[in-house]
Amino acid sequence: MAKSQWATFKTLFNIFCCPPIPSRITNKLAFVPPDPTYVLLDHPDGQGKIFRPLESAEWQFGSSELENIEAFSCTTKNKESIYVLSLIRKNSYKYTIMFSHGNAVDLGQMSSFLTYLANELKCNIFCYDYSGYGASSGRPSESNLYADAEAAFECLLQRAMLKPEEVILYGQSIGTVPTIDLATKVKCAGVILHCPLMSGMRIAFPKTKDTWFFDSFPSIDKAKNIESPVLVIHGTDDEVINICHGQNIFKQCPKTVDPLWVPGAGHNDIEMYPIYIERLHKFIEQDLPYS
Repeated sequence: MAKSQWATFKTLFNIFCCPPIPSRITNKLAFVPPDPTYVLLDHPDGQGKIFRPLESAEWQFGSSELENIEAFSCTTKNKESIYVLSLIRKNSYKYTIMFSHGNAVDLGQMSSFLTYLANELKCNIFCYDYSGYGASSGRPSESNLYADAEAAFECLLQRAMLKPEEVILYGQSIGTVPTIDLATKVKCAGVILHCPLMSGMRIAFPKTKDTWFFDSFPSIDKAKNIESPVLVIHGTDDEVINICHGQNIFKQCPKTVDPLWVPGAGHNDIEMYPIYIERLHKFIEQDLPYS
């Protein structure tokens, strides 16, 4: 048997005779909800909830910034109740960023970074916890991930009275999965993909070239259907999701802007590089069609 034939046979044997269990791959890759790092208190006027980060959230701002955060819930098509943080301060801001966060964090841990991002970019921010994360009900799953993003987006449009073209979808790590899925269904102002992954199998088995029927998170096949401008960000030394994932997603998106490949950056430290915030400014102020 020729070497190439043996390689093909070995691949098929591993897939069909020793198939991975998609749910296990999904759980290993994506869903590690931390212990909740925030509490929600009843609001005196009965409207929404009062958001309070716990000590484990490491809140980095004062009480005045905390008062700018609204918290409320919305119901998904899978009948889960997910919680949302809203940092909508000024109607004069042109864009609102809907942020889909990474794996092992919740809204409490994200609250300081989102506050920084809102202040720095002069954008409103809207972020949500996936089913099974933080105060959200249910259990994490791929189906819930997509339903959570859709519900959060509809909630954002209705609550803030926005049009899709005023919203930037931002996904980080596993958050790029629902972001890409949602971006194929709505035409928004723009899309930011921060350390995206091609699919679950391509993470677990890096030599995987094709999307198999049992694969999870097949973002590489969906990216070609995004009609909005896309900015891809990835660290060259990402030890969790290799930069080849970001590069291939970039190639698939039909309307990309100049990507940001951050030299020396890993999976969780891109935000520490000054070039990161500089590139976001350029994307919002120059790359978007209505900038």
